[in-house]
Amino acid sequence: MTDLPETPASSSHDPQVALPPEFGVTPASAPEVPVVPDHSTFVAGPDGVANAAPMSATSDAVATTAAATTQAPTWVYPTWTPEEKSEPQSTKKQRTSSTKAAVLAGVLAGIIAGAGSAALVLNYNAGSSNTITLPTSTSGASARPDGSIADIAKRVLPTVVSIDVRSASAAGTGSGFVIKSDATQSYILTNNHVATGAGAGSTIKVVFQDETSIAATVVGTDDSYDLAVLKVAKGNLPVAVLGNSDNVVVGDTTIAIGSPLGLTGTVTSGIVSALNRPVTAGEQASSFINAIQTDAAINPGNSGGPLVNAQGQVIGINSAIATTSSSSIGGQSGSIGLGFAIPINKARSVAEQLINTGKSFHPIIGVSVDMNYTDGGAKVSDLTAGGPADKAGIKVGDVITKVDGHSIADGTELIVRIRAHSVGDTVTLTLSNGTDVKVVTGSSASQ
Repeated sequence: MTDLPETPASSSHDPQVALPPEFGVTPASAPEVPVVPDHSTFVAGPDGVANAAPMSATSDAVATTAAATTQAPTWVYPTWTPEEKSEPQSTKKQRTSSTKAAVLAGVLAGIIAGAGSAALVLNYNAGSSNTITLPTSTSGASARPDGSIADIAKRVLPTVVSIDVRSASAAGTGSGFVIKSDATQSYILTNNHVATGAGAGSTIKVVFQDETSIAATVVGTDDSYDLAVLKVAKGNLPVAVLGNSDNVVVGDTTIAIGSPLGLTGTVTSGIVSALNRPVTAGEQASSFINAIQTDAAINPGNSGGPLVNAQGQVIGINSAIATTSSSSIGGQSGSIGLGFAIPINKARSVAEQLINTGKSFHPIIGVSVDMNYTDGGAKVSDLTAGGPADKAGIKVGDVITKVDGHSIADGTELIVRIRAHSVGDTVTLTLSNGTDVKVVTGSSASQ
């Protein structure tokens, strides 16, 4: 049993699965632009934790006994589908006619204005012996010292790629960055929802900053952390420098690089707004991330791109944004300064496992939790017989209020806190009666 929510076998209710964001077009229909539902303003809970919806079920996951009763924020996963929506022919004709009329009026006005300007110039030149010239700056280019955003962008941009994923029924664009390269091949880290978002039978194309492109294959994916590794038959590529996300503090400079709305090589900057945000991510809504929050602008298409620090080191992988309303571009909402990135320390560990074995492992404690429980903490609704929590003495009905001394608001935050650990770690769970229970995390393989 993993720490993904699932409905216990004894439950008589099916969980209500929170709708995942659109990636391209769903395989059941012809390609069209995804539409993200319009939601009211996103509000975090009083403890600063985002209210998250219950996630979908898997056979070995930590589970819900019923759906969450609160409205979840709209998590938009920054991938972008460039196709346009169709519109009625009558509307097209009307718009086309109006556009032609506007263009024609502009042309006529330009001719008239141009003629008048020519007359003025002729009159001026005829009565003047002087020629006007405008001053030109004699100084050199603006200074771009080491460590400036311009300097960091220059160093990191060559490692960042745009990823185009297409199938017969869906398409999308995301980002990624090179993490390893030898003489003949290179590995690229991105989001699982980028690599697999177009469904089965997809083709993946990686586009580099010099506008060359090459086909890519999937080495492995982990939907638990929303990560994937791709491989391309192209060697000696510049490799991103991976930092240490454990050293990140609130207020640190952040720079996001990727392909928002298909605009490759876009650079935005901000700061680390918060740490340890419990965020659910991924097309199947099964990823639980102990995320870095940033106000650097992240938009559809940024998914999988690097979030770097002031030294140009990657500290996170841009994965999701919170949004309040839909925009007119592609039917998806844009940045409101609430972006979330997967910490690079966790991503590094997962990527190494995927490259070496084709799959990865995440920690579990062998419990299912009641996502309807709203009195604070995570209420245990089921246990895996002989699992880590069962062996430690946890009982059905117990309410876990802290993990390693950190208060948790609900079941989602319990899962996020557990997954921030590694397999085999010892975690301390505090129950509502004040009892501390030490649990050694077990292991579950990515699907």
